[in-house]
Amino acid sequence: MGASVKKRKPATASVQEKQQTPVQEIHEDIDAIKKQLKYRNTRDGGNSSSNNETKHKIASTSVTVMSFFTTFYMIWYPAQVVFDEVHFGKFAGYYLQRTFFFDVHPPLAKLMLAGVGYLIGFDGVYQFSNIGESYAANNVPYIALRALPASLNVFGVALVYSILKEAGFSVLTCFTTATLYLLDNAFIGQNRLILLDSILIFYMLATVYSYVKFRKYRHLPFTFSWWLWMVATGTSMALTLSVKMIGLFVVAAVGIAVVMDLWDLLDKQKYGLTDRDLVQHFAARVGGLILVPAVVYLFWFYVHFAILKFSGPGDAYMTTRFQDTLTNNPLRINSLDIMYNQSIKLQHKETQAFLHSHALNYPAQYGDGRYSSRGIQVTGNMQPDINSYWRIKPTTPEALAAVATAPAAQIPVRHNDIIQLEHIGTGLDLLTHDVAAPWMPTNQEFTTTNVASRYNETLFRVQLDDPKSNPVWSTLLKSVKLIHVRTGVALWCNNRNLPDWGLHHLEVNGNKKSAEERNFWVATDILGLNATDINLKKQQKKPVEQMGFLAKFLELQTKMITHNNKLTGSHPYQSSPSSWPLMLRGISYWTKDDTKSQIYLTGNVAGWWTALASLCLFACISVIDMALRKRGVYLVSHSELLNRSGGFFLLLWAAHYFPFYLMGRSLYLHHYLPAMACSYLLLGAVFEHLFIDGVNSPVSYQPAGVKKYTTSHARSTVKSYMAAFVLISMQFMVYLFLAPMTYGTPGMSPQEATRHKVLASWDVQFAKHF
Repeated sequence: MGASVKKRKPATASVQEKQQTPVQEIHEDIDAIKKQLKYRNTRDGGNSSSNNETKHKIASTSVTVMSFFTTFYMIWYPAQVVFDEVHFGKFAGYYLQRTFFFDVHPPLAKLMLAGVGYLIGFDGVYQFSNIGESYAANNVPYIALRALPASLNVFGVALVYSILKEAGFSVLTCFTTATLYLLDNAFIGQNRLILLDSILIFYMLATVYSYVKFRKYRHLPFTFSWWLWMVATGTSMALTLSVKMIGLFVVAAVGIAVVMDLWDLLDKQKYGLTDRDLVQHFAARVGGLILVPAVVYLFWFYVHFAILKFSGPGDAYMTTRFQDTLTNNPLRINSLDIMYNQSIKLQHKETQAFLHSHALNYPAQYGDGRYSSRGIQVTGNMQPDINSYWRIKPTTPEALAAVATAPAAQIPVRHNDIIQLEHIGTGLDLLTHDVAAPWMPTNQEFTTTNVASRYNETLFRVQLDDPKSNPVWSTLLKSVKLIHVRTGVALWCNNRNLPDWGLHHLEVNGNKKSAEERNFWVATDILGLNATDINLKKQQKKPVEQMGFLAKFLELQTKMITHNNKLTGSHPYQSSPSSWPLMLRGISYWTKDDTKSQIYLTGNVAGWWTALASLCLFACISVIDMALRKRGVYLVSHSELLNRSGGFFLLLWAAHYFPFYLMGRSLYLHHYLPAMACSYLLLGAVFEHLFIDGVNSPVSYQPAGVKKYTTSHARSTVKSYMAAFVLISMQFMVYLFLAPMTYGTPGMSPQEATRHKVLASWDVQFAKHF
């Protein structure tokens, strides 16, 4: 089993050992590590280093070639839109059309897909509108687009092998683990479609590989190789995050590992580092693992904004200031500056209702017994008419004088101006006062009046959403809050219909929380003026406004996070994180009724359940070993290899799994795939410990007198090959069994579909239900 239980008695350290400095100890350790690496290179029966490297090359090439066949097999089928290709194929097309769109994910993966489309001559006009639409009928080069994620899945298999190889595992362990990974139906099914997950997992694995290489040079700091792999780690982290926001998980895992490494370096007795050395180590990691990733992440958004120059379907998600930076934006074409004495319609941004009034009064008494002012009703109307227009009247001496002396000049309404709003249907001024609103007694009632003594109750302050860019109020482009001067409440529309007496319009009231974003309104048009005609006839089409890159970046980041958290709608194939490791539910990606074909995403149960068992076994072994070591008993003889590598893989798995329990958005099985990739790495570490007779890895800085390094050779035995054969055979048989649902093979009868339901909880299409 590669493990033994030994009771070690501390011996008395020699005088020479006691006089050694920490720096001398480090040089001794480096020499010992070099010897250790030499022993690791002579694994598998004592072969030479070159022979062992040849074995690694042959094994790595073999799994890569096998992955190519399992991934690219029938990649042309189905020649129809599958699952979320409706989104990401469309987004790639928007890049090619340079049309602005909105997505909750960062841009890198979609830019890569668009790059492939550009190279093969795809024009991006096709919209990928519905699952099941024919690619052939629309002349879409879908095979080339699918080839990008499929190729990265193949490279991902090579990375799994290389990660374990660089971590010091045997050829048999690397080959077995990579083969289990390449035969996993979930990775094959997900990573050969026009989706983002293959690109995400590839960069995640590249990050792990780079960090393992960086760790190998930890005793040679500030050398070229040390810098190279640290910067490679930071760059790969940024690329992962630039695909999906859950790339933060690998950032967190590597961050924890780096902090633990820095904490270890604080031990002056062990490493002999001066304060200056520690500052240099810290500064280097800040530069390579924080600043470099930040620049790389920002770069892809810079490219994103540089390409998407034209107005598109994503406009509505952004602020009017952002929209005004896009060419052909309809808001800008139809926008006019608002002048005093003009009549406008005001639309509430949250409810989309228009500020309205009519000749009806509030009832004398409401159903709950409260009394109203019995004034003229002010409501929110979803169907605007002439009663939805309000004339803007000046109130300050400066504005009154300007309007009186130069009416032809048309004085614009500006930020912080104090105005009155006159309802043009009744000639009454908008008013709010300290009377409870119909539905919300905590808020103030709005009404209208022409009583001169109530003049101060009709004054409102104009507060624009972005006065710094332009202080003039304009239609469509500028959102506004109307703050009552006397009471400080904001004009607001409640999304609740009034009774019959209010014609079932929405309630308008005064919100005491005036700072809230939901208090914004937009002036949609000016009575009697056609903005498009005016702009074209006078050739006053406004130039594209400028907005700083960081301002655009921060706004888009905020919108992405906010909208992602709102993805809480129910879906028939959503699942909870607790069901993922056991794979209790899959996802139906595509079906075709006439041929009884389907693509159902589900993982290879043999590999998933074995990986879960490995997680539990590793946790038990580690806890027991750490407890026994306190008593001087060494349960795991080569603990450095198992605990260092296995512990890091466990951290990666946990960082990619447990955060999903904190998310409120809808979740699906494919969200577990990055964690599952890390789980396979841990499976490899456990396999090495259980079935490979291994070299004892260095256990640095044990108590004095305890031998630090041993030199037993690692070798693969009959037991090792038998264990690998059993695992690979099980994985291969389950892969073949689930292949019809992975590749969408046509012609599965209801009986066959039912037989392929490994678990009763799987929602396999066309299967019989009992």
